[in-house]
Amino acid sequence: MRFLPLLLSSLALCATGAVAKPADYAAAVGFKDRPADAVAMDASRHPAEILDFMHLKPGMTAYDMITGSGYYAEIMARAVGPKGRVVAFEPASFYTRTKTGLDALTAREPNVKIETDIAASLPANTYDFAMIHLNYHDLYWESEKFGVPRVDPDKVLAALFASMKKGGIVAVIDHVGPAGDTRAVVDKFHRIDPETVKADFKRAGFVLDGESPLLRNTADDHTKNVFDPTVKGKTDRFAFRFEKP
Repeated sequence: MRFLPLLLSSLALCATGAVAKPADYAAAVGFKDRPADAVAMDASRHPAEILDFMHLKPGMTAYDMITGSGYYAEIMARAVGPKGRVVAFEPASFYTRTKTGLDALTAREPNVKIETDIAASLPANTYDFAMIHLNYHDLYWESEKFGVPRVDPDKVLAALFASMKKGGIVAVIDHVGPAGDTRAVVDKFHRIDPETVKADFKRAGFVLDGESPLLRNTADDHTKNVFDPTVKGKTDRFAFRFEKP
């Protein structure tokens, strides 16, 4: 029964959030030139542990869908190393706001390429790994105010499936939302029901290969908008690893 104290100790560490960073990813997260605002988000996002769970490896060709500030694109670029590369897709309607930061990122990380055309960003049989971080729900979001057109998630996933190599991994992390009409839930809360994501990926041909509880937060109120200051940065998030069989 010597394993019992060790098991209890491990559970206690998880409960308090004291999680050791996998050594193989520490350098990809902790380099000195990384922007301070990105570093500040690491405590709640656990990027080293997430990429360890998602199986990103050196030399891979990786894809970051709706990269935003490039938070994960930069870490992924460091993780895949000089023999790997990262394509970061940012919709043209958002790129006008993120261009300055993304230009600085590509200057620091020459193995990152920014694409603003989703079709051009998804050539067939290209990627070993893809990351969809906190924005899969946006495939169900449309906004005239922000210039976001209606999108068919099934068509996007079909293109993503075709662009992944056999055995390729797609990492999906998003805010847990309530069940219901998906577009209405997304519009109101910017969250998504995890079961909707599983069903979408299964329909596209992907296989759920694993899920991690690392980013779960049972204290989160799923009926609050993720930008509500009482939950912002502390939402309950699922982390799924899908594979192209």
